Amino acid sequence: MIKQTFEFDSELKVNRLGYGTMQLPGAGVWGPSADEKNAVEVMKTVLNSDVNFIDTADSYGPFYANLYVKEVLKDYEGPYKLIASKVGFTRQGPDEWSVVGDPNYLRQQVELNLWSLGLDSIDLMQLHRIDPRFSIEEQVGVLADMQKEGKIKHIGLSQVTVDQLQRAQSVAKIASVQNRYNLIDRNDEDVLRYADENHIAFIPWFPLATGKLANDENGVLAQIAHNHLATPSQIALAWLLQKSDVILPIPGTSNIQHFESNIQAAYITLSESEFNALEQL
Repeated sequence: MIKQTFEFDSELKVNRLGYGTMQLPGAGVWGPSADEKNAVEVMKTVLNSDVNFIDTADSYGPFYANLYVKEVLKDYEGPYKLIASKVGFTRQGPDEWSVVGDPNYLRQQVELNLWSLGLDSIDLMQLHRIDPRFSIEEQVGVLADMQKEGKIKHIGLSQVTVDQLQRAQSVAKIASVQNRYNLIDRNDEDVLRYADENHIAFIPWFPLATGKLANDENGVLAQIAHNHLATPSQIALAWLLQKSDVILPIPGTSNIQHFESNIQAAYITLSESEFNALEQL
């Protein structure tokens, strides 16, 4: 049976299929949404669903995604939602991203995440990228300091190797790793395996990527989708959920219908032969 939840600790348990806010700002993840009212409505829909793991970042916009989350959180009185964010990027324009791991900058960005999300503490704060100009120990160390101050509950990393993850673990307990991983990109299989063996949440970014697989009407992915009266994207998510109990996909969208379609993937169970066929792609 597929395990539907993941426990970060004895008090913090989430449904494994989450939501990512990266699609809410404008084109190139820059500036406000072209329809800010819709962005807020999408977030309201997310909060009113079973999804209780929301991933965002100060660099999305920058800050616009966080502000949309803040707008709906201020009046929210429902069940607890885990908010994860990230620090370590600066933005210079649409689709432009620069890594900055100066500990002073990271501390500033944690504070700005708290402000832009309207929170006193971040459930999961992830280092968006490791900056080679500063040691891993320095970058993770400042997050560990802020964890001791009560401003961060859990620490995660993004786009790292197993060696980098292990170095970070010498500084602080690492609760998550967020690497690119999907049906057509499995280069970080070793990181997933390490996360699985050590009960570290593995949060695959770009989880819906299917490339040409989705366009082949006679292909394996299309046939499996047809068998389940589902979309290729739903099958891609179902495969991730079945791949490992530590995988927490966070598909993002600025469309309410797409969001509602994505979360239906949690109710799809692939047969052993279907799962194995996708594994062979």
